[in-house]
Amino acid sequence: MIERADFFAAKLAYETDASDLYARLKAGEDVVVIDVRSDEAWAQGRVAGAVHMHYNDIVDRASEVIPAGADVVVYCWSPGCNAGAKGALELAKLGYSVREMIGGFEYWVREGYPVENADGVHRRPVDPLTGVPRVRTRA
Repeated sequence: MIERADFFAAKLAYETDASDLYARLKAGEDVVVIDVRSDEAWAQGRVAGAVHMHYNDIVDRASEVIPAGADVVVYCWSPGCNAGAKGALELAKLGYSVREMIGGFEYWVREGYPVENADGVHRRPVDPLTGVPRVRTRA
């Protein structure tokens, strides 16, 4: 049983999900979010506040974009895409503390978190298969 617990503890040390990332960002935690998708995918929309760095460019650009010692989360398109893992691998080889956002941008959008594109920041409706729509109240 201990080896199973070790496996899941290790998995959580290297992965995060849209909900946990959103909670960290909302709490003001210092985390650098890196979108490793293509220029075209980036232009369609991205996690609000993310930095664009295609996974092939990480070795050349990471030190210019990511402060030393930063906590980093990378993502690609969806669970069917391994570019996030490729990006995380390159960042880990460079010594960064990095996690991959499982579910990628697809689940970020489906769960209704802030999306940014050329038109600004907005939210899409929550997909009832992935989350519960939140009721917004005035503060």
